[in-house]
Amino acid sequence: MKKIIYLFILLDLYSCKNKILKTKPIISDITESVYASGSLKSNQQYDAFATVNGIIQNIYVKEGDSIKIGMDILSISNDIQKLNIENAELASNFNNISGNQSKLNDAQEVVNFQKRKMKNDALLYTRQKNLWSQNIGTKIELEQKELVSENSKILYESAITKLKDLKKQINFTASQSNKNLEITKLQSSDFMVKSKINGLVYKIYKDVGEAITIQTPLALLGNKNEFILEMQVDEFDIIKIKKGLTILVAMDSYKRQVFKAQVSSISPMMNERSKTFLVEATFIDPPKVLYPFVSFEANIVIQTKQKALLIPRNLLLNDSTVIKANGDNVIIKTGLKDYNKVEILSGIDKNTELIKPIK
Repeated sequence: MKKIIYLFILLDLYSCKNKILKTKPIISDITESVYASGSLKSNQQYDAFATVNGIIQNIYVKEGDSIKIGMDILSISNDIQKLNIENAELASNFNNISGNQSKLNDAQEVVNFQKRKMKNDALLYTRQKNLWSQNIGTKIELEQKELVSENSKILYESAITKLKDLKKQINFTASQSNKNLEITKLQSSDFMVKSKINGLVYKIYKDVGEAITIQTPLALLGNKNEFILEMQVDEFDIIKIKKGLTILVAMDSYKRQVFKAQVSSISPMMNERSKTFLVEATFIDPPKVLYPFVSFEANIVIQTKQKALLIPRNLLLNDSTVIKANGDNVIIKTGLKDYNKVEILSGIDKNTELIKPIK
């Protein structure tokens, strides 16, 4: 008796195991989309760096502070630079025109003296010529007066040239000293890290007293009101992505909520390591509160169709064939696809019974 009961149980299990489930297509809406994941980035987000090496002297902001363009973030110890500025100021004051006015006055006096001497020597020469025309005096005296007159003229012209050269030299040196002072002051600004944007201080990476280099990130800043969605799209799907496509975004920070975004840019270069492309998007209806580096999952909507003839994707054989309930294989033409369903364009209708292929 027990053997008979066991036999019926085995037959029943065998029957259930070999029972074939039949499925009919349904009429419903389908949306084809590309999956992507990524993280948020504040608009204008950047790491602030110094342009000089040194030690952090002061930090003027703290995390969470609002900041404007040009505001000080932190300063780097610059005692040597202060001495350089003082030296440049001393050189500028020493070489300016007013500081060299006495030299100019002396040179001008020489010019004035040589001018008077030149006129006087020319007058004596003229008188000697008149006397010579009257046979008074000697030729040697005439020639001496002529030489003295010519020499005075040469000395006068030389004094003028020296005065002009002195003015040029003083103007050049003064201008050069002023430029050096300006350059030194500009270089001193390198020791102050300032904000390039209007936004928020999200992170301060270093503390006062720490040594830093020009490769050391010091602070993270970004726009507090605008965020960009950065996601990686596989090279297999990238040709489907276009600017303006709608994106459905889900975040762990906002459970059971879906936000809409729009593709704003597509990187033309593939990441060779991950074989993906960087795609950026902006929110259409952003959440009230967002933070940098918050992760999200996204479906980039390629196209949507209403009242389509759909079957489960697991009923497909080689992506082009389905099996009827009677065992016949039918070649079909497919349309849109999502993760679970596929649209049937031809080959079967809504009344066709299908079975899952054995793989």
